[in-house]
Amino acid sequence: MSNQQLTYLALGDSYTIGEAVEISDRYPVQLVELLKKDGIDVDHPEIIATTGWTTDELMKGIEKAKLSTTFDFVTLLIGVNNQYRKRSTEAYRSNFKRLLRTAKQFAKGNKKRVFVLSIPDWGVTPYGKDNLEKITPEINRFNAVNKEESEAFGVHYIDITQTSYAALNDLSLIASDDLHFSGKLYAQWAEMALPVVKEELK
Repeated sequence: MSNQQLTYLALGDSYTIGEAVEISDRYPVQLVELLKKDGIDVDHPEIIATTGWTTDELMKGIEKAKLSTTFDFVTLLIGVNNQYRKRSTEAYRSNFKRLLRTAKQFAKGNKKRVFVLSIPDWGVTPYGKDNLEKITPEINRFNAVNKEESEAFGVHYIDITQTSYAALNDLSLIASDDLHFSGKLYAQWAEMALPVVKEELK
């Protein structure tokens, strides 16, 4: 490993910016810490993410950020607000494909350095629990799209959705706003991403 720090771009929504948790609890920040522990020196993540963003809003956010550099790797987690706002999976698919192409450009044109995380299921939260039976199949539909497109495009896909369900019986996995997840759950996502990211960065 050279002495130069690696760079990381995290794209997403509330789950990437870590709504209702400390900065150090955000999953991209925790992932960087885990990589450092394993001897891979990564700079603070550049994060383009805002709570409430849909795929098209993320695209606008990326354009607005006017990033002039590329990165050693990129993560993408987006879609919960498309589901929440009852947007179609067709529009999601088309936007998601555009975001994959954008992520690849930011990853110096190397699609193997792009890592997609699946959408967690917010139906498990105190805020969503009464509608869990409706929310879960909808989240699954959006995840079927992002998985299919990620695999077709040739990027890594990390399925974190199942980790959500532990929150049904463990409130320490829920953030203080009763709608988002806590740093404890984000730690699990970072741990799941670690071996996949590490392998590509070697």
